Amino acid sequence: MKILIINAGSSSIKFQLIDMPIQKVLCQGLVERIGQQDSIFNFKTDKDDLRIVEKISSHKVGLHKIADYLLDSEKGVIYNTEDIDAIGHRVVHGGNDFSDTTLITSEIKNKIKSLNALAPLHNPHNLEGILLTEQIFPSAKQIAVFDTAFHQTIPLKAKKYAINNSFYKENKIQLYGFHGISHKYVTQKSLSYLNKKNSKLIVIHLGNGCSITAVKNGKSIDHSLGFAPGNGLIMGSRSGDIDHSIIFHLVNHLGYSLNEVSKILTEKSGMLGLTGYSDLREIEAQAEKGNEECLLALEMNAYRVKKYIGAYTAAMNGLDAIAFTAGIGENSSILRGMICNNMDYFGINLDSAKNEIRSKELRAINTESSRVKILVVPTNEEIEIAKQTFELCNKSYEKIIN
Repeated sequence: MKILIINAGSSSIKFQLIDMPIQKVLCQGLVERIGQQDSIFNFKTDKDDLRIVEKISSHKVGLHKIADYLLDSEKGVIYNTEDIDAIGHRVVHGGNDFSDTTLITSEIKNKIKSLNALAPLHNPHNLEGILLTEQIFPSAKQIAVFDTAFHQTIPLKAKKYAINNSFYKENKIQLYGFHGISHKYVTQKSLSYLNKKNSKLIVIHLGNGCSITAVKNGKSIDHSLGFAPGNGLIMGSRSGDIDHSIIFHLVNHLGYSLNEVSKILTEKSGMLGLTGYSDLREIEAQAEKGNEECLLALEMNAYRVKKYIGAYTAAMNGLDAIAFTAGIGENSSILRGMICNNMDYFGINLDSAKNEIRSKELRAINTESSRVKILVVPTNEEIEIAKQTFELCNKSYEKIIN
């Protein structure tokens, strides 16, 4: 069964074509820096590994480019659109409506659209991916896998905000949690490595979007992102945790509109707001050259992660391992080092030499004497989406024949 995975982020589209259930990746790629002059299109198969730098103005343009290369007579991997059996979509916000992988219908699309305001950088792009692939691959089943689903196990004491009860009961204002597909995948890989069923794990997802999850015995019990994917850790262009009185000050005393403040906090803050750069690789390079703003931004980023590690260790009354994942977590030895430095009170001791080793495999980078394991776990949201899509399609088929 050929399943195309579309993972549309705020400025990127990851994609893989996977033959299930053997999990053979037929092609994979990434459209990144969408909207910039130097957008990058990657397309990799067993025969070709292409990298094209050109302006890709929108997610729509990026999705059409993916489809064109999949069907290309020389470099493509399918002969016609009917070769795709199902398309699995990552959808960031599922609210309380979705706790499971779901077959996409008109009603489901309307519900996803109704949640756009809660994830304005993601849900609109997720929905656009669904609408476009419906047109391009009309015979394929369209499946939604929700980032919020893994966090349904967070207890009420952690997900409820200290505001009037009616907001929770009537308006469903609560902590939902995000990056759940990645956190679930990394949790399963980490627990398998630890070979310890009853464990206390902190998963640290660091990319353009960042989040951290406390996982006790395989279940999410707390998470840094909340009602929408804007708080918690410092992110590429999102501020993370901020005193809400600053919002009132910007509106009431500095003259900004609410829409302008929303754009500032989601698109012009975080590492971009602190440094003027959106790519961590550029920030690290500038910091090495002595750029004080970039160095301070890295220190702030690491400090925020440290605080959450401390809080979640307290919440779980212990810690067996921390797991770094996603683009920055997997590749930035500098930020991993800054986060793990001076954490020996928690039993976290980094092996500097191991930290510098680059690998695409799960690996431990702690010292032999470290009480807490420090893992680098390459995430694979696409494989996780493919697994859930395949399982749902099989269940649907079993219902038909039974």
